[in-house]
Amino acid sequence: MDIQIVGVIGAGVMGVGVAQNLAQSGFQVVLLDVTAEILDRARQEITNNVRFQGFFSKEKNTLSPEQVLERILFTTEVQALSKADFVVENVVEKWPVKQEVYAAIDAVCPPHCIFAANTSAISITRIGSVTQRPDRVIGMHFMNPVPLKTMVEVIRGFHTSEQTIATSRDFLSRMGKECVVVNDSPGFVSNRVLMLTVNEAIFLVHEQVAKADEVDRIFKNCFGHKMGPLETADLIGLDTILYSLDVLYESFNDSKFRPCPLLKKMVDAGLHGRKNGRGFYDYPI
Repeated sequence: MDIQIVGVIGAGVMGVGVAQNLAQSGFQVVLLDVTAEILDRARQEITNNVRFQGFFSKEKNTLSPEQVLERILFTTEVQALSKADFVVENVVEKWPVKQEVYAAIDAVCPPHCIFAANTSAISITRIGSVTQRPDRVIGMHFMNPVPLKTMVEVIRGFHTSEQTIATSRDFLSRMGKECVVVNDSPGFVSNRVLMLTVNEAIFLVHEQVAKADEVDRIFKNCFGHKMGPLETADLIGLDTILYSLDVLYESFNDSKFRPCPLLKKMVDAGLHGRKNGRGFYDYPI
């Protein structure tokens, strides 16, 4: 399938990164969110990110922010997806929200359009069940920051066709990505392991075994990790970590996925990590 127009749903951290990466790869992008204010912020973030990338890039022929933005339609109208060949969904990790989104886009997008869920934990088979095209629904778990991360975890739902997987591989290749295809299971491979690690690191702080920076230093200096688990939590977003743990806890009915009380308290207090400037560490906004 010749993919030309790609819908990106959700202009949060991941959606902005996906939209930028797609535009820089030559696709026409429709970036959809619920308010003009969110889209204005997304436009500014993409401008800043492309300038930052260009400043450090060794390549001479990188696109300017204006050239990248020309390829993106910013809109609040779901009807704008009526000609989309491929959609990447990036909304919050709450099933009622995703269910509503997929019902809406399934009614608007053409029959050949593939839906890729950029989800941290929610079942791809469950997402496919609320559409009329479960064979064209696939999981596509991008890493943050999307334009700089070359590996994507791709998830095969129960009904996902081989053709959908092959088209998705080609699509990611055009974005400069490699992928590993895994079978559907809540949390897949990456987050089933990562969320446990992050949650246990938060328990260590909660129980005053060590401070956040001490936990992270152990992982970086002892194991050679680029980031510690609590820095990673701030990068992903503490609200996203909590929602993902809730999904895993509900899916497996296993107490090992119960969220740490400190994580719940921080999310209730509005500490969401890098996205709003404060988590286990403070960040300039």
